[in-house]
Amino acid sequence: MKLKHTQGFSLIEVLIAVFVLALGVIGAAGLQLAAVRTTQQSGFQSVAVALASELADKMRSSDAVMKGGDATNPFLAINYNSLTDPLPTAPGMCFTSAASCNANGLAKAEIYEWLIRVKELLPGGRVLVCRDSVPYDAAKKALTWTCTADSSSGMTIKIGWKSKNPDGSFIDSNGTIPPSVAITVESYVK
Repeated sequence: MKLKHTQGFSLIEVLIAVFVLALGVIGAAGLQLAAVRTTQQSGFQSVAVALASELADKMRSSDAVMKGGDATNPFLAINYNSLTDPLPTAPGMCFTSAASCNANGLAKAEIYEWLIRVKELLPGGRVLVCRDSVPYDAAKKALTWTCTADSSSGMTIKIGWKSKNPDGSFIDSNGTIPPSVAITVESYVK
């Protein structure tokens, strides 16, 4: 009696094919996750740039406040970290139709509304406005929160948020969220 050889796949071949397919699926899922994370961080970057540009426009349009000097400029008082600071409180004036607002009161009301949006739109958002002639640290190859108090330099708006590395770990492993956006605002008034 002769044994007939059947043609087809052996169990080993099927297991190898399933293993190769599983590796491909896992790789594709990893790429998809990285793409979603990158898209999310790009969205946060766009939001931060829009918020910084909006605040810069508010600063430039507040001519009376900008002429007042650094000690009375409410924009230079912005130092907000939504992870540690409470929700900003509304300034007492400029929120009703009967209110009589001066330039500083109006600027404080605009800052309050702007900080609320920062808290809502950026996870762990942090904002600092200061005079800084060197917002970029060449040695660290990154923006820094440190401000060089140079009265001749423009005001710099720095914005950062809690973001992640490609491997999913938080960038701020040392407890400091680095700024991701820095815009220097030059006053129209000199």
